[in-house]
Amino acid sequence: MDHAPHSAREIKELQRRIRALAKDRNAVVLAHNYQRPEVQDVAHYVGDSLGLSREAAKTDADVICFCGVHFMAETAAILSPEKTVLLPDLAAGCSLASTIDAEQLRAWKAEHPGAVVVSYVNTTAEVKAESDYCCTSGNAVDVVNAVPADKPILFLPDMFLGAHVRRITGRANIHVWMGECHVHAGIDPENIRRQRKLHPDAEFLIHPECGCATSVVEAVSAGDVDPEGVHILSTEGMINRPGLSPAESFIVATEVGILHRLQKAHPDKTFYAANERASCAYMKVTTLPKVLTSLEHLRHRITVPEDVAARARLAIERMVAIGGKGSTPPGPGVDPGE
Repeated sequence: MDHAPHSAREIKELQRRIRALAKDRNAVVLAHNYQRPEVQDVAHYVGDSLGLSREAAKTDADVICFCGVHFMAETAAILSPEKTVLLPDLAAGCSLASTIDAEQLRAWKAEHPGAVVVSYVNTTAEVKAESDYCCTSGNAVDVVNAVPADKPILFLPDMFLGAHVRRITGRANIHVWMGECHVHAGIDPENIRRQRKLHPDAEFLIHPECGCATSVVEAVSAGDVDPEGVHILSTEGMINRPGLSPAESFIVATEVGILHRLQKAHPDKTFYAANERASCAYMKVTTLPKVLTSLEHLRHRITVPEDVAARARLAIERMVAIGGKGSTPPGPGVDPGE
């Protein structure tokens, strides 16, 4: 049975079997915020890609079942090479990561000799290995500012995050790859204005980590979205914000999967998606039956060749060393976070 279960009884039985098998295998199940609700509910940890990779790096488990997309499982394998990292469905790709491969990056570097390559974490291990730095949306500005001002920068693959970074840093020598996430198209300034008009008392929360909301970050910094009442938050900042705010309702600009976690954490608050169609098809391919099969057969082990992993690890470690405080665009509530 590979289809997503529908009945509550079917879901609970699959979750019971997954938990039991995970215990037998000494496995940890990690789920991204954008996974199906029933997959989130069976996971030991739910979070964004960087947070989950940190969990993968520090866990004592022998097996990591990563319910996310391919580049995230790769990052976990790079940071935890001694562990068995599983991806329940190899079709769990990323439209943003697929906009550039290592060969294309090498060709781009050849056109700009001496340029420093800054890659968003939503990239393959091979692309990270060709990069000087990785970055998240939260520390992209700080990473770029760490590069000497006279050095040209190749920023990839997200054109919205790249435009935002270029605007905030004021650097004219940033070349931006024209890549984008397929989900972001449903979260545009006009759509946001409509939602805020419909719900004038709602706070506006943006979590830009996974590419789909980087267009919103760029729109805020460009002045196309009114920054009043806007909070640009890390995952944990977004989850915690409703408990700290007197507001009763919130408009959420990111992939719709995070609404499940928000509603569970704050059942007395109301949440509206900036666009209900902002759903990542790649995140939704993972189902409970696939998670169970993955654990049963240790199926779809994700490995990264050591030479690639070593170079990619260096770019990731540079990103972590720089951190990222105060790097997101101005607004009344900003938590750069992860």
